[in-house]
Amino acid sequence: MNKILVVDDEPSIVTLLKFNLEQAGFSVITAANGTEGYELALKEQFSFIVLDLMLPGMDGMEICKRLRQEKIKTPILMLTAKGDELDKILGLELGADDYLTKPFSPREVVARVKAILRRTTETNEANETEEPHYTIGHLKVYPEQFEAYFKSEKLELTPKEFELLLYLSSNRGKVLSRDQLLDSVWNYDYAGDTRIVDVHISHLREKIEEDTKQPQYIKTIRGFGYKMEGPKNE
Repeated sequence: MNKILVVDDEPSIVTLLKFNLEQAGFSVITAANGTEGYELALKEQFSFIVLDLMLPGMDGMEICKRLRQEKIKTPILMLTAKGDELDKILGLELGADDYLTKPFSPREVVARVKAILRRTTETNEANETEEPHYTIGHLKVYPEQFEAYFKSEKLELTPKEFELLLYLSSNRGKVLSRDQLLDSVWNYDYAGDTRIVDVHISHLREKIEEDTKQPQYIKTIRGFGYKMEGPKNE
């Protein structure tokens, strides 16, 4: 089920949008201010964002700008009470996919959401390779291309970093000992020296974790080894 984030500080509009979107088969999460909406968009994966322009905490323009800077490509429909064409142009230039002026018909919102999702899905399907890959949260690992992406941005990895990331990803959810990782990735070349595993794990975390001290992807299993997991809100 597609999950949609609705960010608006007017309770009546939020209630109206939530009801109509859920009736159309979407799962809806709401936020009443810009700061909360921005943090949710960063932490969780949404299929679509309906974003009001005028918000307390952080306005819609700033949210849209920051999300695109973070390489988050979730489609955005911006809502505003203004009819100023300049606002519309600026919003689209900052990365919004469409723009709707209040007052609006909730049916039109649903129709636009469906149209944009259909368009972006078709585009993604056309661009995506048929090559099998592992997807974990914002992380994608392509074994045959020897490439990995985080938030759609290609990771710069050494050959051993890629092999380690691939092995962890292909064994998602499994607890892997340092010796097991050493044997599987380094092929006994560093027999007994598990420190090399810790060093490479540290390097990988610097590239895919928002906070290396509280990792969401590569978890340390104290006294044993490591485990690859996805973010809690995946």
